[in-house]
Amino acid sequence: MQEPLAEDTVRRLLKSVLPDGGGIELRPVTDTAWWVGAGHVLRLARDARVSQGLRREARLRDLLRPYVTVALPVCVAAGEWAPGLAYALDTRLPGESAETRDVTAAGEEDLAGLLTGLHAVPVARAVPLGVPKVAPRSLENLRREAKRAAEWLDREGEFEAARLGQLTAQAVAQLGPQADAVLVHHAVTGQHLTVSADGRVRGVLDWADVVVGDPAEDIAGLAISVGARAAVRSATLAGYGARVCLRGLWLARCDALVRLAARLQGAGGGSAGLLRVRMERAWEAILLELVSE
Repeated sequence: MQEPLAEDTVRRLLKSVLPDGGGIELRPVTDTAWWVGAGHVLRLARDARVSQGLRREARLRDLLRPYVTVALPVCVAAGEWAPGLAYALDTRLPGESAETRDVTAAGEEDLAGLLTGLHAVPVARAVPLGVPKVAPRSLENLRREAKRAAEWLDREGEFEAARLGQLTAQAVAQLGPQADAVLVHHAVTGQHLTVSADGRVRGVLDWADVVVGDPAEDIAGLAISVGARAAVRSATLAGYGARVCLRGLWLARCDALVRLAARLQGAGGGSAGLLRVRMERAWEAILLELVSE
């Protein structure tokens, strides 16, 4: 992890973009992001790749607004804080992270609106903004990787490896990519969903990783964020069929195994506790697994 930027560097920047930027309350979120008062968040790129993503994100959110039913941050200022390094000052959306607040049935409808909107965005309008096209992942390759992880986790008392046996070679063959490539958020983790006290999804954050690709990836993201049942219900409301939903579910389950094993072996990042919670969410049993299309 990089060293956090000095507060005086951040304050000098804010003085140039906000009337009260010199005296406003600042709280670091990460080494590259700060809460600015109660209403804004400032993100600062530390390399060219992230700079490119920040510049693209503001334009992409403007494209998305007419299609999605949840709120997106609004960019109130953008530019460079150092030569070649971008910054973005965005409005802060209300609500708490989905990692700490459950989504209700109404919130599932909000998530369905998100998935529906992403599907409706014309790909031809997103690609010129620099949104990359990404080929669907191989579920068979991921299953092999997850099998090794599950066996290791079983030996450590973390997981029963036999549970992965539900994902047979025949099931993998049936769960190949079925849907057309669409706009995919590609980072729908709980920390990027803001949830109100009544369980509604009020906003979606961090659009820097958007791709044109497999919609099952966002279903997988929802499975680790709000649970397999809520993710599948939301995707079904959005019009996705059983096979796309199950593909997303198994992407999430395999990813969860691989990431937790890597973390416990000292080769991965993130909180082991959070990764355990995400694995539990992804491995919720759902009725759809007993039904074939």
